Amino acid sequence: MSSDYFYDPIKPELLYRHPLTTYKYESRYHRHNGYEIYLFLRGHVHFYVDHRCYPMQRGDLLVISPEEMHRALILDESEYERITINLKKEYVSQLSTVLTDLLSCFDYRPEGKGNIIHLHDDQLKQLLYWTDQIEKFADSRAYGADVQTNAAMAQLLVLINQWFQHNSYVPQDIMPELVCKTMAYIDKHITQHITLGKLAEEFYMNSTSVSRQFKKHTGLTLRSYILSRRIELAKLLLTDGMSITDACFQSGFSDYANFIRSFTKIVGISPGKYKKQRREATVPTLSQQLVIQTAPKN
Repeated sequence: MSSDYFYDPIKPELLYRHPLTTYKYESRYHRHNGYEIYLFLRGHVHFYVDHRCYPMQRGDLLVISPEEMHRALILDESEYERITINLKKEYVSQLSTVLTDLLSCFDYRPEGKGNIIHLHDDQLKQLLYWTDQIEKFADSRAYGADVQTNAAMAQLLVLINQWFQHNSYVPQDIMPELVCKTMAYIDKHITQHITLGKLAEEFYMNSTSVSRQFKKHTGLTLRSYILSRRIELAKLLLTDGMSITDACFQSGFSDYANFIRSFTKIVGISPGKYKKQRREATVPTLSQQLVIQTAPKN
């Protein structure tokens, strides 16, 4: 089984990172068990979200839901700076109110679409002010620091939701048409038996070309992508209360033992434990664990 796709669980309810990278690399397609805010500051990077690929510019802001696969491709050794904030659903729900759903920018849009806006200079300054506040208070044990962190995070989410509500930005998408069509075909037929031969026949190309193009532009093998999509579907079915056996076959697996083995390797726990955790999940208090990682100070 290929390992170029992985599920990256986030343990704290708020994980703030501000790294600075100075070497060329490409991350693997992955998903989290929460939401992600990604602010691009500098570098030479292509960012992938599901079927799309964006050449990044300073001030590009993305919001990514748990269902969306994403990866960064760093094209050279120039300094790559970004801010990422990972949030658990329960945490954001407690910051929300009846009138203000702070998850709107993540949840109320088509999957893999509407992820990105470009901030003007004044908007970027506003956003960086609140990320600085989060960075300041989340790393402090002073009295009231947790409350100030939550307040800054709420302010940040209000701004982001307002900007996405009035978003007219049309980003440049450089994902090749063949790769988009291949992903779309797999997603549509995920519960069926999918072979490289069927894909080649569908797109009137030889199988080697389809496979190479997909790997080149996504970093994934076709088998890995199909497996990841089936695992995500199985997770949704288990969350909805379906039995493990039914979730196995309804998500496109033909072998029960392979399903258990694949699910456990990718998700980190067995389907049975996953189903139990989802059933027993409760909303925690806002005394959550906060983790912060920053770029080196100049």
